[in-house]
Amino acid sequence: MKRTFLIAFWIMVCVPLGAQTTQRDSVLAHARYLKSIFKTDEAIEALSALVRPEVFDEEILSELADCHFQSGDYESAAGTYFMLSARNPRNLQYLIRQMQVYSRLKAYSQSIEAGRCVLQLDSIPAVMSFMGDSFRQMEEADSALWYYRRSLAWRPMNATVVSKTFDVLLRKEAYDEAIGLTDQYLSQDPDNEIIAPLNGLARFRKGDYDKALEVFQRQLDLGNETYPIHYYLGQSYWHTSRVYKADSELKAAWQIDSSDVNLAYSIAAVEMELMLPFEDYSKPWLDKAWEMSQPDYTLWSRIQQLYGQGYYQHEHDYKKAIGYYSEAYKNNPKLISALSTIGYCYELEKDYKRALEWYEKYLKVADPDSRGYATVTDRLNHVKSELFMEEGK
Repeated sequence: MKRTFLIAFWIMVCVPLGAQTTQRDSVLAHARYLKSIFKTDEAIEALSALVRPEVFDEEILSELADCHFQSGDYESAAGTYFMLSARNPRNLQYLIRQMQVYSRLKAYSQSIEAGRCVLQLDSIPAVMSFMGDSFRQMEEADSALWYYRRSLAWRPMNATVVSKTFDVLLRKEAYDEAIGLTDQYLSQDPDNEIIAPLNGLARFRKGDYDKALEVFQRQLDLGNETYPIHYYLGQSYWHTSRVYKADSELKAAWQIDSSDVNLAYSIAAVEMELMLPFEDYSKPWLDKAWEMSQPDYTLWSRIQQLYGQGYYQHEHDYKKAIGYYSEAYKNNPKLISALSTIGYCYELEKDYKRALEWYEKYLKVADPDSRGYATVTDRLNHVKSELFMEEGK
């Protein structure tokens, strides 16, 4: 490539100016053609041969910068666009490219600064949104929201920016604001298949399950058969105690995507509420969830707790239930209800000494004003009386 550059430089020096200009234009046109057919490496080589240290040829450098950008050489693109914008600071194209290049390099502060320079020259909603993206990458939610809102003030019906704004609001648990944002959009486009499910999700997260159910059911009726629709419709039915419908929708979601461990767990829990034989229905789903789970002590605890519940409530196999509840508590020491359940399982097995031991463990960590504390205290007194009777025999 260096040899090519030297030859080209010699030609430019020795050949008359008119011929040099004709050759430059020919090479430039050919480079643009190469770029258009995605032969950017060849275009870069051709353009680089025209670069002369003593001449600032903006058209050549601009094409070269764009080729670097398209080929993914963001470092070279950043340097070239910086040089171009330094010579022509009001050129929006150079500033916007700088903003994009710095973002690709994860230099978000510099990307934001370039974006600010653009907005000083022109109010471009897409640039405002892009700056919001950079602030979101930097986990500065309030600044991201400020720019997203500015973008939406110019283009309120931009579903992509509404979605990004919604995501930030949802992470901040600002559910009412998220609902208001999507309601405003849906007032103009009521059944939008991107925004309507977001509205349902915000209502679901807020705990307004009946309204969420209406939103997701409407989307399903309109033919939106995607995984999130079936999943959240099933979850909404479950939270409103319509377990048969919940079971059907959650299994429909599973047919679309069987990679979600929480879905397998949910189906197991729903089928537990349907009072179906545990080992034939719920347990296979719990087994799936267990096999799919990654190291996550909270999730492991939830799965083991549900195993324990199945053996305790449905199979009346208290020894197996004790094993699972013990593991659930080991993985999540905040699950103190497991202690009282283990105590009760031992009581049902008439192992009163072990029941007493676990009831006392529970009372040491439970809130004395809680309902569970009062219940376990009564059970503990009953166990003590049973032990007294045994000792008196």
